[in-house]
Amino acid sequence: MRSPGRPSVTSPPLHGEIVAAFGRHFLVKTADNSTLICVLRGKKSGAACGDRVEIHQTAPDQGVIERILPRSALLYRSDISREKLIAANATQVIIVVAAVPSFSEELINRCLVAAESQRLNVLIVLNKTDLAGPSSAALDRLSLYRELGYALLPISARNDVKPLLSHLENHLSVLVGQSGMGKSTIINALVPAAGRATADISATLDAGRHTTTHARLYHLDRDTRIIDSPGVQQFGLQHLSIEDITWGFREFRPYIDKCKFNNCRHSSEPGCALMDAMQENKVSVRRIDLYHKLITSLRTNRIPSSPSRTKIQ
Repeated sequence: MRSPGRPSVTSPPLHGEIVAAFGRHFLVKTADNSTLICVLRGKKSGAACGDRVEIHQTAPDQGVIERILPRSALLYRSDISREKLIAANATQVIIVVAAVPSFSEELINRCLVAAESQRLNVLIVLNKTDLAGPSSAALDRLSLYRELGYALLPISARNDVKPLLSHLENHLSVLVGQSGMGKSTIINALVPAAGRATADISATLDAGRHTTTHARLYHLDRDTRIIDSPGVQQFGLQHLSIEDITWGFREFRPYIDKCKFNNCRHSSEPGCALMDAMQENKVSVRRIDLYHKLITSLRTNRIPSSPSRTKIQ
């Protein structure tokens, strides 16, 4: 790719949306439905699939991203050393789990906290329900989240993905979950040409051909879009504060301001309203245990907060 420079002839900027993110390169779809392979101007960083951007075209099929327009939301994960942007401007997170292989309940809760921190709608999809025995056990485990008010949809994506369609309408949804849960099967069922299109783009950028390697946005109709993201085994929340994580457990909210001590850790302190609620079976012991595990992990790996990690541009 030619090294980007400022166009020799001043031209008005174009506006577009990032529909694929390949490391340092981005595929941007413009208002006239043309696509440009773009890089960020200078040392700018932090663009994500779903970002609305202002670009300058530098060649028939190339451009430079000059500005990332204000976001309504930014979903990302972070560990002690780095952060990984997942999607910008999403309105819904779809957490995909499966009957087989087994899923991590801790990962589900980390995804829920991240979604809650951005005030995003959540749908939990249990895939591979054609496996009757394992899917029954999985539904049992997931019933807790339905009781908490999260939508739970059992499907078999390889047989029929239609039950999912009504949940996608008028949303920019982002699929998240472990590898092997069936996210790519869902995407290929919704967008039959998705595998071929992604492979073609990846070949152009010399970035590999696997559909789960990079985030990719697909339009189902004018108002319904979906982002496929790579599978994850870890979902770091180092960019969130302890207060953010506590608030991310939605059933805790009626109790977190009613403890005897302002700095209550919701563990063994006297007068802890949350622990009292647990004793009265108003809050799940499983969720309390998962909460303590997240908080312990956060305190162990605490890093200084920075504007780049917390600010929604």
